[in-house]
Amino acid sequence: MIPGLLGTKVGMTNIITELGAMLPVTVIKAGPCVVLQVKTKKVDGYDALQLGFGDKKPHRATMPHIGHAAKAKTGPKCNVREFRIAEATEIAIGDVINLETFGTEDINYIDVSGVTKGKGFAGVMKRHGFGGKEASHGVERKHRSAGGIGGSANAGTGRAVKKGKRMAGRMGYVRCTAQSMQVLKVDTENDLMIVLGSVPGPAGSLVEIRRAKKKG
Repeated sequence: MIPGLLGTKVGMTNIITELGAMLPVTVIKAGPCVVLQVKTKKVDGYDALQLGFGDKKPHRATMPHIGHAAKAKTGPKCNVREFRIAEATEIAIGDVINLETFGTEDINYIDVSGVTKGKGFAGVMKRHGFGGKEASHGVERKHRSAGGIGGSANAGTGRAVKKGKRMAGRMGYVRCTAQSMQVLKVDTENDLMIVLGSVPGPAGSLVEIRRAKKKG
């Protein structure tokens, strides 16, 4: 069994069902991926497949990356990821994996992992949904501030900022997984997959596709 695929998020659109309902969907270009390395428990201590996706110009790659890809009789790849497998597989180095070999005919739900959009430095109202202070007469002009951050009433140790305190800071640009995304349509000829709902990351970003863990 192939554990997963690499792809890119093409973007979002909507489709209209036969009953007239408009559904938001995400279009994903999944694969093709090249198997760059097959790791085994005997040699590496665990079983895994190393997949490469997206061609990279050789003059932009390092010599170790070029030599590693040459073992699979391919060029250097922009994105390389490992997918763990439960047991040894018959897949060999240099094999090409796409939607057809991934086995999308019996897959109704997938988990999609990606890096969310970066929002930059954000305040507590945008980052955590704080309500802010009143805008009435007499309130100091700090309407979007966080307020007190080290109150002695907060779990015991006096006026010390506790670990995990919700404050202003960098928002977004974190790895996130959207679980149990329903697969609505698969186009194996063009390596396209349409799933219901939104997928982490901006258009054109890298995504990892796996079989859903919570829904079969």
